[in-house]
Amino acid sequence: MLVDIIIAFVISAVITSVAGYKLIPALHKRSAVQSIREDGPVWHKSKQGTPTMGGVMFIIGITAACLTEGFLVMRRGEFNHIYILVFAILFAMIGFLDDYKKFTKKQNLGLTAMHKSILQLFIAISFTAFMHIAGILSAEIYIPFFEVSLPVPLPVYYVFSVFVIIGTVNSVNITDGADGLATGVTIPVAVCMTAAAYLLGYTSLAVFAAALTGGLAAFLFFNFHPAKVFMGDTGSLFLGGAVCAMAFAIDMPLLLILLGFVYFVETLSDIIQVSYYKITKGKRVFKMAPIHHHFEMCGWSEYKLFTVFTTVSALFAGISLIAVFMRYA
Repeated sequence: MLVDIIIAFVISAVITSVAGYKLIPALHKRSAVQSIREDGPVWHKSKQGTPTMGGVMFIIGITAACLTEGFLVMRRGEFNHIYILVFAILFAMIGFLDDYKKFTKKQNLGLTAMHKSILQLFIAISFTAFMHIAGILSAEIYIPFFEVSLPVPLPVYYVFSVFVIIGTVNSVNITDGADGLATGVTIPVAVCMTAAAYLLGYTSLAVFAAALTGGLAAFLFFNFHPAKVFMGDTGSLFLGGAVCAMAFAIDMPLLLILLGFVYFVETLSDIIQVSYYKITKGKRVFKMAPIHHHFEMCGWSEYKLFTVFTTVSALFAGISLIAVFMRYA
């Protein structure tokens, strides 16, 4: 299986790199560029005109790896990597529609919140139903480190699953607010799942996680500060779907609290800021939300932001790996 992992990583990294050199000029030519939020940090205005939808690059690389090296795994009767890939691509399609509307309108407004929510809800319910019918999900909620599995009625599990999926996907989307940030935070997540899948013998999951790691490593070359391209909602929603699906593939959705710690802190800071602002009629907890903007306002450079957030993500990825082994080893 180690050979499968290495080859999947290499294929994804190489094809993502090649796609980058071809795609970025094409995005410039079609004026598929980022419109910066009016209420964002002032210094982000310099990013205006940077190509977006760059997530297509690593989606191509990961798909290529899953359909080539992953084909050999499918011949052995394992298909989880395809399930995860399809689920992530469905979310990427929502992101693509959102990005497309943004750059055609030349403003930072894409799909309406209602349209996004309806599409995400449909995909989340469909994925949960499919994974349950396929026998991958057990309708039990396992609590990491406590070694407890709580059986719940199937309708309750569906509601729980949908809440976790939509929450995680949008959390990853919120994290994508500085050069390389979502990319850097997600690489340790992918490495963690690659290691867990390898040591537990889940070849198909290992192939996908390795392909995700390779694609993001190559994309980071283009996305690191100063970014030559942004992943856009196309990329961030794909990553959110991928992270969710990997956790569900090992039947440990609550692992996302640890594995996606940075994502959820970002979202929590946003919720706190908005709630406190409404309750106090204008007061703020943070200088700006989500929290990575708060640190920027405190004087952190994007280099420091990337380094600290990625390190924290790596720490919690390591803790998550321990939690997986406590259940399955």
